[in-house]
Amino acid sequence: MNTPDAKLTDSAAVSTARQTPRWQLELSQAIRSGSELLSRLQLTSDQFPALLPDTAVADFPVLVPHSFLNRMQPGNPRDPLLLQVLPQSPEITSAPGFTADAVGDLHARRSPGLLHKYHGRVLLLAAGACAVHCRYCFRRQYPYAEEPRRLEDWEPAMAEIEADSDIREVILSGGDPLVLNDSRLAQLCHRIARIPHIDRLRIHTRLPIVLPSRVTPELLSLLTSLPKQILMVVHANHAAEIRDDCLAALQQVVRAGLPILNQAVLLQNINDSADAQEQLSLSLVNAGVLPYYLHQLDRVDGTQHFEVSETVGQQILSALQARLPGYAVPRYVREIPGATGKTPLLRAWS
Repeated sequence: MNTPDAKLTDSAAVSTARQTPRWQLELSQAIRSGSELLSRLQLTSDQFPALLPDTAVADFPVLVPHSFLNRMQPGNPRDPLLLQVLPQSPEITSAPGFTADAVGDLHARRSPGLLHKYHGRVLLLAAGACAVHCRYCFRRQYPYAEEPRRLEDWEPAMAEIEADSDIREVILSGGDPLVLNDSRLAQLCHRIARIPHIDRLRIHTRLPIVLPSRVTPELLSLLTSLPKQILMVVHANHAAEIRDDCLAALQQVVRAGLPILNQAVLLQNINDSADAQEQLSLSLVNAGVLPYYLHQLDRVDGTQHFEVSETVGQQILSALQARLPGYAVPRYVREIPGATGKTPLLRAWS
């Protein structure tokens, strides 16, 4: 029998649920342990001798939204989506040539939250959180706690951008900028849009891939209303990611008139074949997304088990050039600290 207090509590819960966007609820309900992830996929730890316990990855725990889980194949220990998010023992071992800051982010830090590596564009670390913890993440050890959180904390970065008229493009990255709610994202975007010499705002995000419910009419209305050219760069590594609600979300962005590009990372046992890369490119193009970059793995501590040799990568890209139209072939690149741009690893483009 319900008491008056219980009814009030139930009413408050219903009211809160109505006010909280669906994507935030889904993120709060994401899987946060390796054992639960395997259980949901009808797999056991015995099938993963190198599986790390949750206590060993407390500083970078498992985080997998149910949408992304639902695109994994139950009973398949080699599922390419599972292998991107399951922590394994090489993460806590050292390997020659692998470092904490493989891409030179800290050296490029111009002011709190602002990285300036390449001419004409800067990157803002808009958020320190993501909706998924990819085990190959190149910023998994970045000191996000030192970066801005409130809008006023961004003013030193805005002042740097305003003082340099050579900067024409601002990239929102992180973490993932779309973990910000619409209000905070709008404040940041409108503040950038007030800088006269900024022509373009680029949003680097994995949320349309792993948490497609983040693509809402309100978000699209915000982005399409900004007085600058907006580009969205998403991150998918395998064709199995581009389906169901993810495919629908990407198509919504495209139909709203926003250009979308994709960045992928070449990953061992996940997408290190010409067939896998061809399927990814075609799935993206058919969704209205242009393949942009295929990155050679950034050599961050604990990611050595994902690395594919450049020779294999070049063979894969050569095969793609023979199979696909030029617009469907990503640029195969490596990021080298101090370079003036991404370094091409295969220079002949068809």
